[in-house]
Amino acid sequence: MTDVNHFIVLLTILVLAVFVGFEVISKVPTTLHTPLMSATNAIHGIVLAGAIVVTAGLFDAGLAHTWLSILAIAAITLGAINVFGGFAVTERMLQMFKRKEGTK
Repeated sequence: MTDVNHFIVLLTILVLAVFVGFEVISKVPTTLHTPLMSATNAIHGIVLAGAIVVTAGLFDAGLAHTWLSILAIAAITLGAINVFGGFAVTERMLQMFKRKEGTK
C-alpha cells in the first residue's frame, strides 16, 4: 500500500469516526444529556480510541508531519478531557441524589 493510499484510508477512518460520533451524540436531547452522560461517555471513549488508532497509524506509516502530529495529539487531548470531564459531571450529578447520613 502506498503512502497516499494509506493516508486516504486513515483519513476516511477519521472522517467516519467524526461523523458517527456527531450523529450519535447529537441525537441526545439537551434535557437528557446529564442523565445519559455515562452512556455518551462510552461513545466518547470509542471516538478517543479511534483517534489513538489513527494517530498510531500515522506514525507507523511515516506520515506524521509536524502539523499532522500536532492536530492528532490535540484531538486525543480534547477527547480525553471530554471523557474524563463527562465522568466527573456524572459523578457530581449522582452525588446530588445520595441520601445524607442520618436522614430518612
